[in-house]
Amino acid sequence: MTRSGSTMKGPECMAYMIQCGLNDLHSANILHRDLKPGNILINYDCKLKICDFGLSRAAAQDKSEFMKLYVATRWYHAPELLLGNNNYGPSIDVCDTQNQLQCIIRTLGTLQKADLDFIQSTKGRRYIESLSYCSGTPLSTLFPQADPVGLDLLEKMLSFDPNKRTTVAEALNHPYMAPLYDPRTVHPAQFPVELTVEDNMEEDTIRKMMWREILQYQ
Repeated sequence: MTRSGSTMKGPECMAYMIQCGLNDLHSANILHRDLKPGNILINYDCKLKICDFGLSRAAAQDKSEFMKLYVATRWYHAPELLLGNNNYGPSIDVCDTQNQLQCIIRTLGTLQKADLDFIQSTKGRRYIESLSYCSGTPLSTLFPQADPVGLDLLEKMLSFDPNKRTTVAEALNHPYMAPLYDPRTVHPAQFPVELTVEDNMEEDTIRKMMWREILQYQ
């Protein structure tokens, strides 16, 4: 995959395509809520697509509007989900490559008090504060062969505080994406998408809706 005469390797291209896909979703007000390797499809031509929108929902427009916490595969929960925050936003899709709090702390190191302000749960905050001091492990130590510019982007995407975590739009404009990113080819959604779901929908109604959907795409 090339642009402006620069050749990019597979991982960079895949990271770029994931960010482009998330940019489309978030601009349409959609949270995927279960981003993980198993929900990324790649064809023979290395074209990548995000799949499985079973847990996807429209982002809450009001911060007082709560969303369900039982989302995302457990091993890919963002910190705010692990700590019981139920007014999360698009940043959970950016951070869905992290897993488990202690593993995160071992990498990032002990957090400053300012980094805990987003935690809503008293128990969650108390748990984080009870952990032993850890200096953390630089990403350059974990991945000594990796591109330093790529590690800088990764560090921004793994920010513990969702309010400080880089957005998809910022990730696309990061120098690591520069050889691929062309704003003329990345088009945000023209209007938000509504994903209304009735929790008390009867089984027969769901079956008929699925059948109509199958007929539409046969």
